[in-house]
Amino acid sequence: MSKKNNLSRRKKQHEFDLQREREEKEKKVKKLQAKKNKMKVDGSEKKKKKGGSGFQVGKRKLKTKLTEVAKAKAAQAMELDK
Repeated sequence: MSKKNNLSRRKKQHEFDLQREREEKEKKVKKLQAKKNKMKVDGSEKKKKKGGSGFQVGKRKLKTKLTEVAKAKAAQAMELDK
């Protein structure tokens, strides 16, 4: 028999593979459990968004408010839809 086909080697390799699979499963379960716990913590502390009239890009704040002309155009478009 060749060295690779030796019964004791195959048996040891099989046991090693089983042990590795068990460790991987345990690792996965731990990771999943940690993820669930993390989600619970994050869900309980909900952060409120600040109601701003724009958003920050770099150091400049871009305004998202409608100008008077844009408001008039929007109102006119709403009237046309009716």
